[in-house]
Amino acid sequence: MKKHSLWLCPLAIAAIVALDQWVKAYIVTHFAVGESAEFLPRLLRLHYVRNFGAAWSSFSGERWLLIGVTGVGMLALAWLLARIVRHPLGVWSLTAVIGGGVGNLIDRVRLGYVVDMLDCTFIEFPVFNVADCFVVCGTIAALVYYIWIYPNTDAKNWEKDHGTDPAQGK
Repeated sequence: MKKHSLWLCPLAIAAIVALDQWVKAYIVTHFAVGESAEFLPRLLRLHYVRNFGAAWSSFSGERWLLIGVTGVGMLALAWLLARIVRHPLGVWSLTAVIGGGVGNLIDRVRLGYVVDMLDCTFIEFPVFNVADCFVVCGTIAALVYYIWIYPNTDAKNWEKDHGTDPAQGK
């Protein structure tokens, strides 16, 4: 992706955050905590829960730690997006992770917990939200990008421009 096209990333991040916050607002105003409703029969139901931790409720009750780690992580990813990553898959993956991370960060700062509502009925899995979907899909795409694409694209461009590969520290 050309550097001049990166202005679309903040718009995409804002769209992800808006979608996430809209779904969460809908759940909070139409469901009581613990209430469920079928959404996609035998696949997915809406189930309003409050998550005071991170994934699988890890670090439950560590609100400020989670806010700090998420904030620093989002700033680091934004720096990578602004300075290094140019391949479309890398740009999309970081945009998705940042959008999802900011969506959950807003909940943590504003509410002290994250609103979750998507419950898989075909497997035993924790309840999650729209932001989590973007974080997970973006992370998987980022791994594919970093393992198979980065060495032959953005790393070479960075090395050509700066004389070093930022991932290798050389």
